[in-house]
Amino acid sequence: MYKVQSSSVAWLAQVFNRFSFRLKSTGGRPSAPLGSRILTDADDIFKHNMWDHVQWTEEDRENFRQKAEENSCIQIPLKEQGRYDKEACQYWDRFYQTHQDKFFKDRKWLFLEFPELLPSGSRCQATSRGLGDERGPSTPTGSRTDTETRQLPQNCPIDNHRHADTPDPEESDQAATQTAPFPGQRAPFRILEIGCGVGNSVFPIIDSIKDTDAFLYCCDFSPRAIQLVKSLDVILAVFVLSSIHPDRIQGIVNRLSTYLKHGGVFLFRDYGRYDFSQLRFKKGRCLSENFYTRGDGTCVYFFSKEDVHGLFSNAGLEEVQNLVDRRLQVNRGKKVVMHRVWMQSKYRKMYPLSSS
Repeated sequence: MYKVQSSSVAWLAQVFNRFSFRLKSTGGRPSAPLGSRILTDADDIFKHNMWDHVQWTEEDRENFRQKAEENSCIQIPLKEQGRYDKEACQYWDRFYQTHQDKFFKDRKWLFLEFPELLPSGSRCQATSRGLGDERGPSTPTGSRTDTETRQLPQNCPIDNHRHADTPDPEESDQAATQTAPFPGQRAPFRILEIGCGVGNSVFPIIDSIKDTDAFLYCCDFSPRAIQLVKSLDVILAVFVLSSIHPDRIQGIVNRLSTYLKHGGVFLFRDYGRYDFSQLRFKKGRCLSENFYTRGDGTCVYFFSKEDVHGLFSNAGLEEVQNLVDRRLQVNRGKKVVMHRVWMQSKYRKMYPLSSS
């Protein structure tokens, strides 16, 4: 945690003055993605729980790098590391047994940042149904959360490059030759969420697609469930790939990408390098570089922008968006400021090149 001292307030003032100048010169605040609440006056820092589009100085970067280097200098012995991978299911079962569905909030911001989750004709309606203010009570210090502040974009974004309603000849042939029917087989728009947990993404999606022809699949990395479905329009992975050993993430992304139809999109959001939750780990909790285990046995990896691009481009997908989401999260009661970092990305499966 970072108590706000006079020196840090002075530094914040310098950063926010730069923001203020930029906003005045561009004629307005930036719209989504990644929110639009910009702190332009350091005296206002405790007026809200979260501030968007925070820029780091080189001094900040070096300070955070040193903190991460310090808490990872002592790693858990290799002979003890295997259990965190082999017994991951048991650790997560105990986590949800303890917390039930009370730990994470429903992600009602999904459609503001990922309008691709909806069939094209439904996108403007979903992003204008009062989802602009998802500000709950101040997040308790020390809790693990992806709760974020969101405001409505100025315009409803439509992805003109996707052709989800246009069947691919090869995929149509494959569907016609399938011997066994499966749920949602005839749906024109299909979504798969991996690592669905207790439904913090599932229920907001269901609420928004219930009046459409879309079909939602969800699983916690069940191979059998994933094998049932091919030709997906969207795959959603929110705070799930970080829980997997970094040596295995590439293989999982490769496999999942094969289930996307041409033009389908992989939506990703997860922890970013030097997030506050990484820097607060104590020595002896590190498994490997930027990969840690928490006290309850669950694990977490902190991605860089280069990590994310490598994962998806190596899986044969093209970049649509790859952003670093840096924010200031504020505990107004304790006057504490936390630097949060998340990755938010979209990668598309390209159409095959024409033979002509």
